Amino acid sequence: MEKELIIKKCNSCGAMVRILKDCKCDNCGIKCCNEEMQTLNPNSVDAAVEKHVPTYEVVNNELVIKVNHVMEEEHYIEWILAVNDKNEYMIKLKPGEEAVAKIPFLHGTTIYSYCNKHGLWKADVE
Repeated sequence: MEKELIIKKCNSCGAMVRILKDCKCDNCGIKCCNEEMQTLNPNSVDAAVEKHVPTYEVVNNELVIKVNHVMEEEHYIEWILAVNDKNEYMIKLKPGEEAVAKIPFLHGTTIYSYCNKHGLWKADVE
């Protein structure tokens, strides 16, 4: 399994897809709402880093991931995703819930958080 995360989003309807293997052809892309979906790049929006970048601590061989972010109806972390060489763990969140996830600890994991207003953010586990 590759650790590289490729997510594409439709700018019209907000649909998102996870790409397992991206196409390298010219003029070829996934379309939604009759337009090409855009690749999300981590930290791509100018917003408060301290409220979007996921943080973590290792507790009893578990990775406890947190995002210090509001979880309001109009502004919240939609999901947390942890990717390593062997597994992916996705935790979907809803307004009102705490932006926390617990997964098995593995060195080299990359963790992502997605804010519905400010996009994709990431941190590497050391």
